[in-house]
Amino acid sequence: MGIFSRTRDIIAANFNDMLDQADDPQKMIRMIILEMEETLVEVRASAARTIADQKEMHRHSVKLERLQTDWGEKAALALSKDREDLARAALVEKKKAGDMADQLKQEISVLDDALRAYEKDIAKLQNRLREARSRQTAIAARLESAENRVKLRSLMTEDRVDDALSRFDQLERRVDYAEGRADALSIEGKGQPSLSDEIAALEGADAIDDELEQMKKALGKDGAKKED
Repeated sequence: MGIFSRTRDIIAANFNDMLDQADDPQKMIRMIILEMEETLVEVRASAARTIADQKEMHRHSVKLERLQTDWGEKAALALSKDREDLARAALVEKKKAGDMADQLKQEISVLDDALRAYEKDIAKLQNRLREARSRQTAIAARLESAENRVKLRSLMTEDRVDDALSRFDQLERRVDYAEGRADALSIEGKGQPSLSDEIAALEGADAIDDELEQMKKALGKDGAKKED
């Protein structure tokens, strides 16, 4: 495929259709960008060669103009010396140089048109390349988002959720067991009185004994009064 055909095809390409029909849109957009970059390099190289050809033609055109002037002066000199034959021959050479100069001007004009076309193609290719790179970024972001959603959904499958809930149940049972042990130790601690509790109990018993003795004495005294 020629450089012009490739350029026109790329410029006219519909990225949406190409990506919709591709099995791997990310791979397809990379291929499109690579093709556009290569084409852009070729177009720029062709434009550079055209500019170089133009400059060479301009230099040759200047030489032909000087040659026409030179042959015109020689024709005038020959005619002044009554050498009409030489003057005629000089004018013939002048005409040849003029014809070549005219041909060069036409070729330079063609190159001007080609160069303007290259400039337009380069601008269009650069715009399309920016568009393609933007699409590449968007596709990469969409692909990453889709992959993340797939991972999330795979994590949220029923089996995995059930497994996670089962692990939570196991943890809860372990916590229940630990709390049960703590409660049991607390109950055992309440069943065994402390030293302070035992001493306080003795003091309480002494107070009761004293009160009981006083009651007995009081009853004995009352009994003695009844016998009298």
